[in-house]
Amino acid sequence: MDNPAASVLPGASPKDLDKDAPLKEDIRLLGRLLGDVLRDQEGEAVFQVVETIRQTAVRFRREDDPKAGEELTALLRQLTRDQTISVVRAFSYFSHLANIAEDQHHIRRRRAHLMRGADPRQGSVGYALCKLRDAGVPQDVVEGFFKDALISPVLTAHPTEVQRKSILDAEHDIARLLAERDRGLTPKELQRNGQLLHARIATLWQTRMLRYSKLTVADEIDNALSYYRITFLREVPGLYDDIEAEIATRYGGDAPQLGNAQYLQMGSWIGGDRDGNPNVNADTMRHALVRQSSTILDFYLEEVHTLGAELSTSTLMVAVTPAMQALADASTDLSPHRSDEPYRRALIGIYARLAATARELGVDHILRKEVGHAPPYQDAGEFAADLDVLADSLRANHGAVLVEPRLAGLTRAARIFGFHLASLDMRQSSDVHERVLAELFARAGGTPDYAALAEEEKIKLLLAELAQPRPLYSAFESYSDETNSELGILRAARDIRQRYGSRAIRNYIISHTETVSDLLEVLLLQKETGLMRASTGASDVMVIPLFETIPDLQRAAGIMDEWMALPLVAGIVEKQGRLQEVMLGYSDSNKDGGFLTSNWELYQAELKLVDVFAAKNVKLRLFHGRGGTVGRGGGPSYDAICAQPPGTVNGQIRLTEQGEIIASKFSNPEIGRRNLELLVAATLEASLSPHAADDASNAKLARFEGVMAELSERAYRAYRNLVYETPGFTDYFFEGTPIAEIAELNLGSRPASRKSTRRIEDLRAIPWGFSWGQCRLLLPGWYGFGTAVSGWLQDGEREQRLALLQEMFGAWPFFATLLSNMDMVLAKTDLAIASRYAGLVADVELRERIFRRITAEHGETLRCLESITGTSERLVGNPLLARSIQNRFAYLDPLNHLQVELIHRRRKLGDNADPRVHRGIHLSINGVAAGLRNTG
Repeated sequence: MDNPAASVLPGASPKDLDKDAPLKEDIRLLGRLLGDVLRDQEGEAVFQVVETIRQTAVRFRREDDPKAGEELTALLRQLTRDQTISVVRAFSYFSHLANIAEDQHHIRRRRAHLMRGADPRQGSVGYALCKLRDAGVPQDVVEGFFKDALISPVLTAHPTEVQRKSILDAEHDIARLLAERDRGLTPKELQRNGQLLHARIATLWQTRMLRYSKLTVADEIDNALSYYRITFLREVPGLYDDIEAEIATRYGGDAPQLGNAQYLQMGSWIGGDRDGNPNVNADTMRHALVRQSSTILDFYLEEVHTLGAELSTSTLMVAVTPAMQALADASTDLSPHRSDEPYRRALIGIYARLAATARELGVDHILRKEVGHAPPYQDAGEFAADLDVLADSLRANHGAVLVEPRLAGLTRAARIFGFHLASLDMRQSSDVHERVLAELFARAGGTPDYAALAEEEKIKLLLAELAQPRPLYSAFESYSDETNSELGILRAARDIRQRYGSRAIRNYIISHTETVSDLLEVLLLQKETGLMRASTGASDVMVIPLFETIPDLQRAAGIMDEWMALPLVAGIVEKQGRLQEVMLGYSDSNKDGGFLTSNWELYQAELKLVDVFAAKNVKLRLFHGRGGTVGRGGGPSYDAICAQPPGTVNGQIRLTEQGEIIASKFSNPEIGRRNLELLVAATLEASLSPHAADDASNAKLARFEGVMAELSERAYRAYRNLVYETPGFTDYFFEGTPIAEIAELNLGSRPASRKSTRRIEDLRAIPWGFSWGQCRLLLPGWYGFGTAVSGWLQDGEREQRLALLQEMFGAWPFFATLLSNMDMVLAKTDLAIASRYAGLVADVELRERIFRRITAEHGETLRCLESITGTSERLVGNPLLARSIQNRFAYLDPLNHLQVELIHRRRKLGDNADPRVHRGIHLSINGVAAGLRNTG
């Protein structure tokens, strides 16, 4: 296949092109190999069809050939069903291969930067530390941050995850082979490398890209765990080491003593998030922890075994500490051949204890049988303490150099991951809790209709019941399946905490939190299942509200103020270390009110929460429910965290990683390390960077916020008018996007809609955003901005108001990040492609009316953005991303054209459509998602 990256790109300087030369070479190589595979597998005729379609699509994009659109339509309609599948697969796989090449180029550029000894780049911990040092932040404050912080990426499974593990494995091999070519191979080695690349691409071609059966929760758990083996198990401990070294380098002196700091920890929703997912229950939670525990114990066992081979130190050469000798003497290894090798003997004993622990925690297959029998560890702390004995002995006896290669990382991993690997959150909707308690109260007598009570009466009843030592639940009553299931899940959580440790499950998130009673209900359910004790007022699992819709965000501060004012809750918060977490949802607020208003309401909610928590002297931890698309809170995590309002981070942050974003960020270990470092660096900067707080800066910020409030109101009206008030818009959406086809995909275990309706209100925010991405409109990431800004400019002195917006862009990180994310969305938006999807709408008048409105708003949004930023080119501030997007259009555009043609065929034939048509649509969805990278 030809390589469009070889052409000169708009806005690319000679220096940029020279830097990108290796990237273009990699894309050319992978494209050529894919072309060879296509010829081998499908024949020369299919290869020529693919090339003709690509070239015609390029002409269509450039709009310099009015016949290109007609030719493209004719070409696509002439394809046989088998040819269509081959063409879709070819373009889809090139999107995947281009992603691999770009990831490798990012690694290449970063390594070149480090090898030059250049100053640390923005987004690195080194850069953050230099910035803080120069601002006068002392080292002890930095060390205090790391001792108290919690930074937690939380992996979630959502119905935009389009990668199969088999595909991921093959792509991981391709990335490894591509990286080898930078090492300076001999001609023979280079030839061998090319042969292996060819073979792996051929494997990709012969591997089924799609799932033909519905994904189960167990599948989702296993898919997520593959990223631990690829990235997290080694890169998280390694990042800890790097950060300690960076502190010593930037501040001078020895490496800091951070003790057993655990500031970066992994979280998961997979197996515990049952909001809208009937497939999640007590069994899936237990299964999640068994699989998580198996993954981390397998890692520990392998590392301990390898350490045993490496630490051959003999007491005939050096001494050991008494504690080390005691650990060796307690070993199950009695072989006289190792009588002078205490470290090996000790590690054989540690291995035996780990094996016993693994069996006790449900691991049913241990690769290497242990020597002798030993008692299991009570917890991971005991395991880490044994490893400390080895390290202390080595350091005390001329063996400090032997600690770092493996033992130090293993010890750190034991403290970070424990025996649970990642904290599993529970999540359920508030209306479910209300139904369960209504039944419990009714069966217990005295309150026949709990749901009908006023909020004040609910609070009074719940507090009274929480003060009672006796339970509501009776073993002699019968309850509904829902009630039994919900109580069973909480009982399972109690057992899991006892079995795997308190960090295994420590958070309970309440979707659709609208009142204080929504929070008290979960406390009462915890009391019913032994997770909360009335006698001590202690709750084992933190109750966390999730504020999602715009009205919910507006109520958030008031609810938390009232919640923490309750004496019972104040006592619980005290026992939580005067810390309370609040989750903010980015998806529903966007679907509810549009991009600009959603971001503004989130910003305001955070500021108000900061004030409430400061008044209560309670630390606020925000959990950001971000998705992949900008419309769902996506965009660069570093920029998003640094743009948070002052006082909202404070060393505490959790955020979701969703859909195909997980694969994009963490399927390559070096890229994964970089993304983890970005989170830590941003949190460090946002927490400790001094903020101007004088009267002038406060007045300026107040003025900026006043403008945003006006823009938000205007954008809200424009968005609501289109989406919820325009007759026929719902029909346009369901016909003019692939939402119906997405709902049929075996992408996740969760349904695409909360209810069986065609109402936008009932559609999940994730497929809503995913659908707009597929048709290249990405409407949730920009609609309403143009109307808001142009209207505001017209209602005053235009030049003065425009100057104020330009000042906001230059001086206010929140506004700058908002516009930067919108800029990225607009760079990926394509009205010419979108017009072909609009053609799927049968009602011509409806199609033209709504698409005309969308086109007009798009043009106005571009004009306003360009007036504020001063540039008519997209992504001027991120040329690498700009070139990346341009590179892939020639392969992404044909997928969209093919998808439209296949959807047209399917809808025309209905249930009589050939299964290959369905398959082609689903393959195209996969390819477009891979090409855009953040569409979920």
